Amino acid sequence: MAIVSVATMVTVLHEGPPVITERQLQVIELIAAGCSNDEVARRLGISPRTAKAHSDVIRQKLGCARRRQIPSAYRMLTGRDPLAQSLGAEPPASGD
Repeated sequence: MAIVSVATMVTVLHEGPPVITERQLQVIELIAAGCSNDEVARRLGISPRTAKAHSDVIRQKLGCARRRQIPSAYRMLTGRDPLAQSLGAEPPASGD
């Protein structure tokens, strides 16, 4: 899955890791699990329009063009697997 451009990714990396809110992290986890905006909305008790707005903001923060690129962009920028978080897995210890 490609990021918008190398320049966009470099800009995001130079700015440091993006600040992701708890709600945005929930949306990322659900997108990683394959949920549509309607499913995200239903699971989080928000409107589909709000789910799409969250997705759009997350795409901008992560520098990706497509919604389906969000999980891989998040993983690349943070080193964390969004699916592992939703399944309750522990992040690897530093140095692993």
